[in-house]
Amino acid sequence: MGFVLVLSSCSGYEKLLKSNDARLKYDKAVEYYENGDYVRASRLFDQIATIYRGTTRADTVCYYQAYSYFHQKDYILGGHHFGYLAENYPNSVYAEEANFMTGYCFYKQSPRPSLDQDNTNKAIAAFQMFIVSYPGSRRVVEADNFIMEMEDKLVEKSYLNAKLYFDLGDFKASIIALQNSLNEYPDTKHREELMYLILKSNYLLASNSVFSKQKERFQNTVDEYYSFISEFPDSKFRRDADRIYEDSMVYLD
Repeated sequence: MGFVLVLSSCSGYEKLLKSNDARLKYDKAVEYYENGDYVRASRLFDQIATIYRGTTRADTVCYYQAYSYFHQKDYILGGHHFGYLAENYPNSVYAEEANFMTGYCFYKQSPRPSLDQDNTNKAIAAFQMFIVSYPGSRRVVEADNFIMEMEDKLVEKSYLNAKLYFDLGDFKASIIALQNSLNEYPDTKHREELMYLILKSNYLLASNSVFSKQKERFQNTVDEYYSFISEFPDSKFRRDADRIYEDSMVYLD
């Protein structure tokens, strides 16, 4: 009996997909959505979206369409439809939520720090636009928190990229990358380690340089040492930093 009901249900749905009755499809799509059948709902909303475009119900169809994909964890299509709704129906009752959800879909696609952070940057931009567009929204604090979380991820990405050159032994590139990371994120939680790695990179570069370049590079090392200890006199790296300084001064003396 149950099999017959399922078969009948499937048959009815297939007939519905082939139907030209847009109103019936809309009503059934909403019914599927409210019952948590987001796959069937999304297929029906996709079919009627162009039919309802330009009507008073267009934004509602787009809203359900976006959430149908979002609840399937398809954040690419969900974000696309939220973005379309936000851009094309700015006066809709759903506009504020669509703007927020556009950023949230990018947030959900943001990967771990070691990977490409394009979606992280898009999430930040979308949330910033939301805050500017809806400064009185109850979700501004939430958007701010997401921005801070995403920025922390970018800081971590910058740190990992810079440290990679050091780990590879390319100390000339390491100095540039580490300094760029500090310049871009001066308040990073990795500031102490980055400054230490700049010091050590200068020392290792000098130690492995041809004779004609060693004096200048050891002097750079000493300069970085003073910068480092003035900011972090009690650093956990202090002992090694002192050793680097002493070795550099032996050469310079």
